[in-house]
Amino acid sequence: MATILTEAEAKALLTKVLSYSKADECEVNLSGEKRGNIRYARNEVSTSGAKANQNLVVQSAFGKKVGTATVDEFDDASLEKVVRRAEELAKLAPENPEYVGILGPQTYLKSSGYFASTANITPDARAEAVAKSLELTRAAKLTAAGFMEDYHGYQAMMNSKGLFAYYPDTNVNFSLTVRTDDGKGSGYVIKGFSDVKQLDTAAATRIAMQKAVASADAKALEPGKYTVILEPTAAAVLLENVFFAMDARSADEGRSFLSKPGGKTKLGEKIVDPRVTIYSDPTNAELPASPWAGDGQAQQKLNWIEKGVVKNMAYSRYWAQKQGKASVPFPNNVIMAGGTASLEDMIKSTQRGILVTKLWYIRPVDPQTLLLTGLTRDGTFYIENGKIKHAVKNFRFNESPVIMLNNLETLGKPERVVSTESDANYLIPPMKIREFTFSSLSDAV
Repeated sequence: MATILTEAEAKALLTKVLSYSKADECEVNLSGEKRGNIRYARNEVSTSGAKANQNLVVQSAFGKKVGTATVDEFDDASLEKVVRRAEELAKLAPENPEYVGILGPQTYLKSSGYFASTANITPDARAEAVAKSLELTRAAKLTAAGFMEDYHGYQAMMNSKGLFAYYPDTNVNFSLTVRTDDGKGSGYVIKGFSDVKQLDTAAATRIAMQKAVASADAKALEPGKYTVILEPTAAAVLLENVFFAMDARSADEGRSFLSKPGGKTKLGEKIVDPRVTIYSDPTNAELPASPWAGDGQAQQKLNWIEKGVVKNMAYSRYWAQKQGKASVPFPNNVIMAGGTASLEDMIKSTQRGILVTKLWYIRPVDPQTLLLTGLTRDGTFYIENGKIKHAVKNFRFNESPVIMLNNLETLGKPERVVSTESDANYLIPPMKIREFTFSSLSDAV
């Protein structure tokens, strides 16, 4: 059987699987994917590969007793066997008090995340994209280590109440670290697109090279509070901690930065600068996403934070019923609205500050204030009188993205960016922040 099924093929297979069900309710999820990659280090390709995978997950329920079974074989005997197994497990399981049953048919927005250009990438095309990068670093006597991975897949689901959903998509990610020969300078770049035609590995490589050369002679600056310009790659790993925590249940139960004493929450309250609007939209052309959530609920365009005010939180169907609210699924993409300033504009307008390429090793310190710690790396620069003066040694930071978004000075134009912590793709602007807290120095490059 083909790894990637068309909508009609997926529907036919799921209909067959459901025909075997004897449970009160049955939900079947089907996915298939093809991935290809090429990796290089020390200016040489070290590995390249491809893999294909398919999975079918059957969830059967008798009342509130639920069982799940998975299979990656698709002959009729295997399909019937996995349904029987899910039913056996359901009968053995204790009742799940939070099981709310399956949904009926839904209406979904139209989202286009599939690009034939990406789906049809060949090993030759990967090699050519990486060769363009390697030609540049070799000629400049710099050392490159990079990774390019493309994905082509689909998800489909069907249940015994007549719900059916199908979504095909593609993606390509390219990341690169460039070091100077003496190992003292390091530059980094990461790019992600649905359409591989938008990926320019040579242009991306030049950015990392420039940062590597410029960061080779880093000077130590005293830790303290500085104006910082966070490139989208650096901002993403902080902001996603806000995105992940937009959950009503943890707020209601007093476990979140959106909690208030007495079981109340900050829904409807202004928590950050009024220029901050964070929303999700599966139909966004730059960051298309599946128009349905994991349980089959339809995804809508939704503002989570609008002009600094908390407008929505994610409610699971169980928690929504318990609280008497409408259910709101977690989004499949997140976008932060921005301004019009370029990175160059932000640098020019800065009397004294620090430009940050990348943050890493992000760890929570206090979930209720979203206080995080981590380190800068791969290009950290001191700005004086509107110009980059010199590279600086890396810092450890202690900062909350909520406090950061209250100390906002300027927002740039949103860019598609890949989180170096979670691999999720976002649309996030570069941002200039005042009083960002660097707590100590780090000797690493």
